[in-house]
Amino acid sequence: MNTDKIYAEQIANEYAPKQTSKVRALKRLDAKVKNPANIFAYTFGIIACLVLGTGMSLCMGVIGGGEPIMMGIGIAIGCLGILGVSGNYFLYKKILIKQKNKYATDIIKLANEIVEEN
Repeated sequence: MNTDKIYAEQIANEYAPKQTSKVRALKRLDAKVKNPANIFAYTFGIIACLVLGTGMSLCMGVIGGGEPIMMGIGIAIGCLGILGVSGNYFLYKKILIKQKNKYATDIIKLANEIVEEN
């Protein structure tokens, strides 16, 4: 086997025009449904974790000087972070269901066309 030939074919395949198929279109639609929910969940989850961490740091006196008023503020901020982290999954599911309902007819139609061809 000539490794140079195999390598050249791989490079040529990367630059060759891609044919759009129904399966590829179906994958794109599926990603279009799931990406907004995933992006929101990761972003909101990170922000909620940072809020929770800020509240914990205020409670422990790492930031804020360790004054009693800062501990109370830290507890309040920490509770907001806990609510955010706890509610993230439910918000994710709600967004995902909304997106699925929006694109369901297109996905089912395309999936049925693929099944009928085979």
